Amino acid sequence: MTSPEFAGLDVSGRVRARDIQMAGVADVRRRVLMISGAIDTSDHDVSVTVNLPEPGRWQVIKSETNLTDQTWVAMQVVMDDESTFVNDPETLVMSRQFSKSFMTPDQRRLTFYGGEVRPGEAVLKVYEMETSGRKPAYSYSRYSPIATDSLEQSQQTLEELVQDGMARRPMVEVIVPVTVIG
Repeated sequence: MTSPEFAGLDVSGRVRARDIQMAGVADVRRRVLMISGAIDTSDHDVSVTVNLPEPGRWQVIKSETNLTDQTWVAMQVVMDDESTFVNDPETLVMSRQFSKSFMTPDQRRLTFYGGEVRPGEAVLKVYEMETSGRKPAYSYSRYSPIATDSLEQSQQTLEELVQDGMARRPMVEVIVPVTVIG
C-alpha cells in the first residue's frame, strides 16, 4: 500500500523514524534502577536524564539495543557534576558484552571495552552511582572501529580512547521516565 504525497508534510528529514524511548523502574527498597531502551544513532552521543524518587546511592542495571549499522567495541559513560560512580570492593561494575572496564580517578567517567555489540544486539551494563540530586544526567558515547583502519590502528585508537576519553559529539537528549516500586 502506498501513501499519497502531500506537499509540505514530508518530515523524513526532521524526524527519526526509529526513535525508541527509554524507560526505567526504580526499586526504592533495594536502591536499584533498571533502564531499558535502544540507541539508533552513530554520529551523536546520548545524554540521559533520569527522574529518581530520591537522591543517594543507586545500583544501575541498563540494557540497550544497538539499532545502528555499526559494531560497538567500547562504550563510555560520563556523569554530571552532581553524580559519581561508586568504586569500592563490594560494588559490581560489569557488562555482559565487555570484559574490561576503566574508571577515572575522579569517578566521573567509566569505559567498558574488550568486547563488541553488533547491530541488533543488546548490551547490558551494571554499575553503581552516587548522586546528590533527583535528576542525574549522564552521557553515553560509543566507539566503532573505522573500516579502513588496520587492526593495529584500531587497537591503538581504542587504548587512547579508554585512557583519554572519547571526544564529545553532538547530543541527542533523552529524559527517562521512571516507575517507582518498593
